[in-house]
Amino acid sequence: MFPQSNDDLADSANLYPTSFSSLLLPTASVNISRALSSLSRTSLSISNRLSSIHHDSLFVRQIAERYQLPLIANERCGSWYIPPGIKSGSAYFKSTDGHQGQWAFSPRRLNLHVLDIVEKHGGCIVVDSTRRGKSMPDALSKTVPIWCAVMNSLLFGKNCERAGIYTPDEVVSPSEHSQIEARLDTFIEEAKHLHLNLEARRQTFQKPIRPIFLPPHSTLSPASREDSYYPIVCLTASSLASSSTTHPPTYVQGAADDSESWSQGLTPSLFWAHKDQLLSTSEDNLPSLIHSLLVSPPSPADLPSSTDADPATLIHPTQSLYIAPLPPTTPFTTSSWDAIIVCAPTNPFEEPTPTTPSPKTKLLHLRCPSGKRGSRALRTQWHHVIHFLDALLHDSSPSSTRPPPRILCTCPSGADLSVGVALVILCRFVDGEGVLLLRGKGKESVVVVDKTLVRQRLAWITTARPEANPSRETLQAVNVCLMGV
Repeated sequence: MFPQSNDDLADSANLYPTSFSSLLLPTASVNISRALSSLSRTSLSISNRLSSIHHDSLFVRQIAERYQLPLIANERCGSWYIPPGIKSGSAYFKSTDGHQGQWAFSPRRLNLHVLDIVEKHGGCIVVDSTRRGKSMPDALSKTVPIWCAVMNSLLFGKNCERAGIYTPDEVVSPSEHSQIEARLDTFIEEAKHLHLNLEARRQTFQKPIRPIFLPPHSTLSPASREDSYYPIVCLTASSLASSSTTHPPTYVQGAADDSESWSQGLTPSLFWAHKDQLLSTSEDNLPSLIHSLLVSPPSPADLPSSTDADPATLIHPTQSLYIAPLPPTTPFTTSSWDAIIVCAPTNPFEEPTPTTPSPKTKLLHLRCPSGKRGSRALRTQWHHVIHFLDALLHDSSPSSTRPPPRILCTCPSGADLSVGVALVILCRFVDGEGVLLLRGKGKESVVVVDKTLVRQRLAWITTARPEANPSRETLQAVNVCLMGV
């Protein structure tokens, strides 16, 4: 037998399939790809997501009953898993602050109100979920532990017996734990630079806080109430789709995650108000049902109770700056305020006003669409805000009998654009004691603005109004206004 040439070997190799895909005709290969994509879309359908959310909410309710602790939704995902009637509040622990190598204590998300709930009830349960492939979101496994360690240090000092960081062994490796621990001093110093007013809490807070981790669909018995710490129970609502045997075949792990991409406008409050109707509707009919719920007048079940209403929030230590969401049904009256700044596409208030009104109208309408476009629109309208406040404070001469002018910043959510405007006012027109800097008559004052000051003033806002959650784009717009960067 003669040896084969290289060309002969190449021709011989081409006679045999080298991969599974080469066994298929091109058309068949495309059809299979389309079929797999269709199956994936079907498994992640709205109906499957909603039924999975309801399934997981039953587990959350069981844990709440077992531990007898209040439920706190880690937004934006957690509220889907908690019926409004048993939800005690919201928190804002972001997974990005716990990502590998990006661990951080966020000055934008202080969550100090959680301390008040913990002190009142002896602990709390923070609810979140995560998508396929992970057993626990980084927000619960790392962001919450970092927050607990920083808060303990601020309240009790670094020498506190339980001031170290606690992470779940099954999720966080010893190496990662050590790396986070090595950064704790930096996080604590960053928090101290915010000059948070924690004196009252130091006087009443009796013991440190500590995270306790409940894996998905845990069967753990209730934890005994420790005398040495308050438990922050980190509860992952969704089970691992690949390992759990208790969920139905259509189960979607972390079904509520990234709801903007699948909910078609449905919100947690609407879901819980119309749960039975939504769960019993076919996938084909769900989009039209959701649309009808969104455009129809809200029912009493959709509206917050009088005790849950979101009034204007005074931003301490000022005595005159407020933030509020735009009212969903009835307009505000301007008579209660000396100045109102509206950040919205349209102006819902009674008095018609041009974009740049006379200061006597006491109303400034900044035409800002929703989302990132609204944050970008702010960049081109800051001069209206500055001129409006300059004129207002110039006309408000100091008097022992007359209080400072009451200023309301409002936007549809009361959490984003209005927070950006209030932050500019705090940095540019308010001193370190929270006093408005009046203009004219020798009262000119210059505030030196840098990133440290912006963080400190933002801490005033998030402490007074925990739901304040300005987007990165809005904060960038603020920096452009204050520092030109």
